[in-house]
Amino acid sequence: MSNSSNENSLKRVVGVSGLSLNIINITIGAGIFALPAIVGIELGAFSVFAYLFCGVMMATIMLCYAEIGTQITDSGGSYAYVVAAFGEFPGYLVNWLSVFGWSILGSAALMNIIANSLTAIFPSLSNILVRALLFFLLLSLLVLTNVRGAKESVKFIKWITIIKILPLICIIIFGITLIDTENLSLSNTPSLNTFSNTTLILFFAFAGFETALGASGEIINPKRTIPLGILIGGGTVLIIYLLLQTVTQGILGGELESVKDAPLAAVADNIVGAIGGTLILIVTAISCFGAVSSDVLNTPRVLFAGANDGLFPKFLGSVHPKFSTPYWSIIIFSALMFLFSVFGGFEQLAVLASTAILLIYLFVILAMIKLRLQNPKNSKNNFRVPGGLVIPLAGIVAIIWLLSSLSKTDMLSSLLFIAIVSIIYIIKMKLFH
Repeated sequence: MSNSSNENSLKRVVGVSGLSLNIINITIGAGIFALPAIVGIELGAFSVFAYLFCGVMMATIMLCYAEIGTQITDSGGSYAYVVAAFGEFPGYLVNWLSVFGWSILGSAALMNIIANSLTAIFPSLSNILVRALLFFLLLSLLVLTNVRGAKESVKFIKWITIIKILPLICIIIFGITLIDTENLSLSNTPSLNTFSNTTLILFFAFAGFETALGASGEIINPKRTIPLGILIGGGTVLIIYLLLQTVTQGILGGELESVKDAPLAAVADNIVGAIGGTLILIVTAISCFGAVSSDVLNTPRVLFAGANDGLFPKFLGSVHPKFSTPYWSIIIFSALMFLFSVFGGFEQLAVLASTAILLIYLFVILAMIKLRLQNPKNSKNNFRVPGGLVIPLAGIVAIIWLLSSLSKTDMLSSLLFIAIVSIIYIIKMKLFH
């Protein structure tokens, strides 16, 4: 990957706490407000094991990111890692999968969840023009914050992460005393097929942490910050998920089916009354907005890195003369998110987002293995995944297992997306080389 002057002009301002909170903020999005019911209905008290299984799978992937992230410290995250190992075309695919297949569609969906959550309080948001105005104002705020600098964006993310985590912690603390232990009894063992299908759904609640590494070029002392940030952020997410599932399952038990759309709101209602449900709706909106804010901080850096390598229009690699941020990438990314949020279409491609992230993980693990084999001694200052290739291979097996659970239609739509991107790449190469 090229080391452009634009890349070198970015300021390293993101520390361990900033990266950890960024990972927590990105990962704990809207899913956790519905997943406890989905998982609990299918698995009952065995749901805890599904969380642990997903946690182990994500740990193998996170460890691979930690190793390669201490070697490749330019902006771009997954894209930068794949380019370093395999070259331009695989990196081009990962960039498209990351920006369009995962981030834009996923964040557009979150913007609509924000509007849907607030509609119960503000009915006027059911009007598409009012929704569009809300989207414009929220995204404009994020654009202004991010253009002013990564440091300002990280401060904003820290506060919004704390705001959305506190109510969840309150549910855990005050909900524990209301748990009915009979709801946590390990009876009615689920079938392996039920367990695997439910785990596939749950897995995506853990996905997205890698987006925080899109700003690698602005991370302070990445050889130390990246492993610590991933460990603290990922570990915190797993603990919160486990405790929330335990409290929700323990309080609601057989009632989960009747409150499957908003189980945490039902738990809050049990704890503090009707106002609790309203509070959780607001927290849901804040949680989604927090995840979107992290995406606006990190994903434009992937566009920026691609532009500096000649994969995208040159202006996307511009750095603001005063604030030293990739401002055009931030503006274009947010504009595309706005269009998908308002006009939809992304819902039909939601499954593509899930497939995209799995393919990105697969590319990155393979990149980590290749770079390790090329440089077996590595630097003493770089983090190294213990146990040889056991953990990376376990991650590959987990990803292939999850991909094999996709339907033929899902697989075909993903292959079509990759084919279109490949054709665009070939045309670009013929026209500009």
